Amino acid sequence: MKTCISNEMKRYNHLVGEIDAVYHEISLNLGLSDSAMKILYTICDNGDSCLLQEICRRSGVSKQTINSAIRKLEKEGIVYLKSVGAKNKDVCLTDEGKKLAKHTAIRLIEMENDIFASWEKDDVEKYLELTERFLVSLKEKNNNL
Repeated sequence: MKTCISNEMKRYNHLVGEIDAVYHEISLNLGLSDSAMKILYTICDNGDSCLLQEICRRSGVSKQTINSAIRKLEKEGIVYLKSVGAKNKDVCLTDEGKKLAKHTAIRLIEMENDIFASWEKDDVEKYLELTERFLVSLKEKNNNL
């Protein structure tokens, strides 16, 4: 069965794949796995800690993969878990984790911020608006499956 993908969707898929590949390369260049980078990035975006379930949701990575990466980061003294209520756990950066995050995830965040800062404000808003519109439409279509 042949599926006809529009040229726009092919281009979009190519760009998303290339962006993912660059993020992977950045993680490797900074000495982290993709999962470790996503965990540190999400924690930094949130402060010095973040709920485990929030890391899973915001990173788009499976709970099993995140849990495995967190166990590894715990053994390395980068993060520790703190119970929050009956079922929730906070993933917190240790002092060593804060140092690592400063040289990895925070550098990535600064790179991303620099890119948007170099664009015209209207271009940034339009890009974010269209990306959000695509996301909302995709979620709606998923709900109708």
